[in-house]
Amino acid sequence: MYRPVLSPVADSPALSSLVALLPLLTLFILLGGARMKAHWAGLASLGVALAVAMAVYDMPAGLALLSASQGAAFGLFPIMWIVVAALWLYQLTVVSGYFEDLRRAFGLISDDPRIQALIIAFCFGGLLEALAGFGAPVAITGVMLMALGFSPVRAAVTVLVANTAPVAFGAIAIPIITAGNLTGIPYTDIGAYVGRQTPLLALCVPLLLVWLVDGRRGVRQTWPAALVCGAVFGAAQFLSATYVSVELTDIIASLAGVAALILLLRVWRPQGSREAAADLARKDGERGESGRSEKDGKSERDREHGEARKAGEVPSDAAAVLLDPGGGEPPGSRRRIALALCPYLIVIAVFSTAKLLGPAKEFLARSDIAVPWPGLDGRILTAAGEVSATTVYTLPWLSSAGTLLLLSGVLVAALYRVRPAAAAREFAATVAKLRWALLTVAAVLGLSYVMNLSGQTLTIGSWIAGAGAALAFLSPVLGWLGTAVTGSDTSANALFATLQQAAGAKAGIDPTLLVAANTSGGVVGKMISPQNLTIAATAVGLLGRETVLFRATLGWSLLLLAVMCVLVHLQSGVLSGMLP
Repeated sequence: MYRPVLSPVADSPALSSLVALLPLLTLFILLGGARMKAHWAGLASLGVALAVAMAVYDMPAGLALLSASQGAAFGLFPIMWIVVAALWLYQLTVVSGYFEDLRRAFGLISDDPRIQALIIAFCFGGLLEALAGFGAPVAITGVMLMALGFSPVRAAVTVLVANTAPVAFGAIAIPIITAGNLTGIPYTDIGAYVGRQTPLLALCVPLLLVWLVDGRRGVRQTWPAALVCGAVFGAAQFLSATYVSVELTDIIASLAGVAALILLLRVWRPQGSREAAADLARKDGERGESGRSEKDGKSERDREHGEARKAGEVPSDAAAVLLDPGGGEPPGSRRRIALALCPYLIVIAVFSTAKLLGPAKEFLARSDIAVPWPGLDGRILTAAGEVSATTVYTLPWLSSAGTLLLLSGVLVAALYRVRPAAAAREFAATVAKLRWALLTVAAVLGLSYVMNLSGQTLTIGSWIAGAGAALAFLSPVLGWLGTAVTGSDTSANALFATLQQAAGAKAGIDPTLLVAANTSGGVVGKMISPQNLTIAATAVGLLGRETVLFRATLGWSLLLLAVMCVLVHLQSGVLSGMLP
């Protein structure tokens, strides 16, 4: 039996926390400073975490290695299973020739790349986060922006920053529901508190997106659209989380945001649309970012697909389509555009049925298989001396978002008349392309589990939770840290929700506020999570260049974290009246 000690270094919480931070510091330094490839940085950091667990926390070597293996398994399934299925679904739209029609469909709403970033990365990404989460929004919207002419780096950074405000209510509000289950606080109460925090992020993020796409000119020329989109999205989050449904919050907010944009564009058009598109292509071309080169690991066949899309032609793999469901109509016709939108309508329909329809939701939940991790389960205690429940691995083979995306892909293949053999080849090619991403995420989740089960994460959390009066200001930092490590706001709540609750009660601060702050702080940590960086890099063909994305997003993550820290601090005092 192993029971973690929270202050193993000289019985000092501060010194112990500094040592416990070594794996994370190693990871961030190797990614941001040394610019090491993510899979090597992940493996090196995992090695540091294992060394700290065994040498400092006296965790038996066998248990430490088994902890890493469970984390790696969770990273591969369900996390990377979702990414594999999402990218395979996208690839089916490419080989069928309909992805170019989808690009034209978004062009009908607006040909301005700044507006397209709001529609796709923020609103549509928010809808995907509401239904799937776990990296699927970043993977899907990243390749969509690429198809619209965004460079790989710009597309990846844009979708990573956009994937913030919706995260707290993602996957049908699973982060908030998890926090409620762990703390005993009604999750509807936590959701109402979060609904008074993340709308501020929703107001800020669209402005950041147009800045990322076109700098100061983008903000100056498109701020009405950014403000309307963010304000309506945030207001819908507040109203839904407070009065309608915590589970449906992001679905309502995303649809409201895109509807507001479409209505605005009927009476207002941004200036400089053509100039913005031309400058975007020119600047990215000068930086060598305009396409996925051989250096970026793009295969010859995929580059042929890119050339075919640019020419408005069906890719050479069109032989995979037995019968063109578009009826031979020219690209850009209404029928073809409708068919191009079908994959995403199918995704929405499948996930809505699985997550919102009671009988289907219960059936899928019953299919989950609980696997006590061999050699580990029952041998790890919490700091309180209770047997840890985290050593049971849940295999959601049927209810996983990845399986639902796979089902969506099968339906899309049937709709587009793609030969089964061709669909299977695309799936195999997708897995092969993701091989380094699979290793990276397995290493990072292995690191996460070692830190969690050995007590390293709790040491850091307990140290911050002992901040007394400053706790309200620092509480979002715990959520940020937890999500940065695990790549999941749900996991961050699983780590720190009860700690936040106990610390709040001890410091005389509303525990529900701090639990909500943990959730809201976590959403801005997702963009720098190595797991999410790898997913984004893989989706746009930049695998191995995660350091570029980390350096580009770190500043924005810290800025938004500071905003959330100030807001929560004010809500614990002078702005307490804005809480439920």
